[in-house]
Amino acid sequence: MELSARWPIVGLCREMGISKSGFYKWKARRVNPSGAAKQRAEDIALFVKYHEKHPSHGYRWLNAKIRRGEGRVMSDQYAHRCCKRAGIKSKSKHYRYKQAKVGQARYFDNAVLASLVLTGPMQCVVSDMTCFYAGGDYWELTLYMDLWNNEIVGYGLSSRKGDPETYYEGLRMVAERKAAGLSSMQTILHSDRGSVYASKSFNELLPAYGFTHSMSEPGTPTDNGAMEAINGWAKAEMFIDFDVRHRQDVPSFVKEYIKFFNEERPSYALGYLTPKEYRERYSDGGQQPKKPSKVAYEKKEKIIKEAKAKKELKLIN
Repeated sequence: MELSARWPIVGLCREMGISKSGFYKWKARRVNPSGAAKQRAEDIALFVKYHEKHPSHGYRWLNAKIRRGEGRVMSDQYAHRCCKRAGIKSKSKHYRYKQAKVGQARYFDNAVLASLVLTGPMQCVVSDMTCFYAGGDYWELTLYMDLWNNEIVGYGLSSRKGDPETYYEGLRMVAERKAAGLSSMQTILHSDRGSVYASKSFNELLPAYGFTHSMSEPGTPTDNGAMEAINGWAKAEMFIDFDVRHRQDVPSFVKEYIKFFNEERPSYALGYLTPKEYRERYSDGGQQPKKPSKVAYEKKEKIIKEAKAKKELKLIN
C-alpha cells in the first residue's frame, strides 16, 4: 500500500506477479471485510483468550472448552486453522525421574490387562505418586483415579519427603466413596511397585476396604499408562496454566485443582465430557457416549471384515 504512492499500481502488480483486479479486491476486503472474515477474527481472538488461560493444551481441547464455555460450535479442522493463524502451540514441561530403591516388599500380579472391560464406576482404581516444588517447598502428591471415567477419587499431599501418609490418606478417600454406594463389588487397585504400595501395613488394609491389589511389572510404566499420563497432564496444567510454583497455600490450590479436573476439565477420552458429567450420565441411566478409542477400534474392525468378505467373494467367483 505504501509503495503505490511512489509507483504506478500496474507496474507494482506486474513485478509481484498478481493481477490488478486481484489487488483491488484484496484492498476492498481490507477496508470492508466480509462477515466470514469478521467471524474468523472473533474466533481467533477466542482461541487466544482461552490459550492464555490454558497454555498446556492444543487446539482440540481448546475447541471443546470454548464449546462448553461460549456455546460456539466449530470443527476441529477449523479450530486448527484458527490456532495456526494465531501461532498457538501447546506448551509442555519435561521431568527427570529417579529409579526407586528396591527393598523387602510384597508384590502382586498384574490384573489390569488390555482385555479388561469396565462397565461402571469404582471397578478399577489406579494410583501413583508424583512430586514437585511450589511455594518454596517440596511436595509429594499421591493420586487415586477411577479408570472407568478418569475421575480423581482420592489424593494425599505432604511437604515431607517420603511421607507414607499421603498414600493412606488417599486410600481412605477412595474407601469412603466406595462405601457411599458407588460400588459394592470388589475393586482392583493397580499401582507400581513402590515401597509403600508393597508394604505389609498398606496391603493389610486392602481386604478390609474391598480391594484386590494389582501391580505393574518391574521397569514397565506402560502397565500403569493411564495414571502416568494423568500425572503428566496434571503437573503441566498446575505449572503452566495455574502457576503453582508461586502459590503460597499449596494444599488449598491442589484441592481446587482436583475439583477443576473432575468437574470443569473436558476429557478427550470421554468424548469431551468431564469425569463428573460422564458419571452422572451413568447414574441417570443415560446412554454412555463411546470413547474415541473405542470408536476408532470398531471402525477399523469393520473395514477389516469388509475387506475379508470381498476377498472371499472374489475367490468364490
